[in-house]
Parts: sequence; structure tokens; C-alpha cells
Amino acid sequence: MKLTTAVLAAGAAVSLTTAVVGATRLRQNARHQAERNEAFLTRNQLDWLAQMSTNPDLAKLWAPEDMDVEEYMQLLAANRLICILSVRDRLGFVRTGHLPWHAAKLMESDVCRRYWQRFGDLRAEEAEGDEQGEHFTRVLDQAAKQHPRARAAAT
Repeated sequence: MKLTTAVLAAGAAVSLTTAVVGATRLRQNARHQAERNEAFLTRNQLDWLAQMSTNPDLAKLWAPEDMDVEEYMQLLAANRLICILSVRDRLGFVRTGHLPWHAAKLMESDVCRRYWQRFGDLRAEEAEGDEQGEHFTRVLDQAAKQHPRARAAAT
């Protein structure tokens, strides 16, 4: 092989490697930005839920017409717990196979079951098209239905 051919081949290899590394870095930056955006939005949602579940005047503005403000505040506090579990699951802090256990623990709380009974369908609609969100919703729905009090009420 001629020296110029070897130099051109090496240059092409370096250029290709640089392009691959650059494309990988761009994908990684985009993924990290999406994660930062999700964390920011989650923080906003958790802050809003904290305010709504502790401030009756604010909750009164948002409560459904057919619901007592105190009940609505309790359900929003339950939603906050469910959202925290959802974030932990999305970030990978819930070990594989442990989500059903966490969901069952949440559903031991009467207020969490009441929240799920009232708003579980809405959460399922919200999760449509998001595989991880759909899985999370199915697991919580199953935990709510499996709770002994929920099964006793159904019979």
C-alpha cells in the first residue's frame, strides 16, 4: 500500500470515529436534557400537589364540584405519594420486580385507594402511549383491586 493511501485511510478512519463519537455525544446530551426537563416538571408538579393538599383556599378553586374540599385535599396528598413512587420508578430507584410490593404498600392506605378509585382511569388515559407509565398504572391498578378491603367491597 502506498503511503498516501495509508494516510488517507487513517484520516478517513479518524473522521469516521470522530463523527460516531460526536453523534453519540449529541444523543447523550439530548437524553440528559430530557431527563433534566422531566425532573424540573416533576418538581413543579410535586410542589403544586403539596400546596393544593395543604391550602384549603387554593384547593377550593380546583376541587371538583361534587367533592368536598377536605376530601379533595386528602386525595391530592395521596396523589403526591403516588407521583413520588412514579418518579422513583422512572429514575430506576425501584428495583426490578419490586414495584408491585411498593404499590401494595401504597394501597394499604385508605386514602390512596380512594384516590385510585376516583382518578385511576384518568391516570391510565394520561399514561397512554408511554410504555413505562402504562406499566406503572397497571401495577397500581392491580394493587388497588387486590387489596383485601377493595375485594370485600366488590363482593
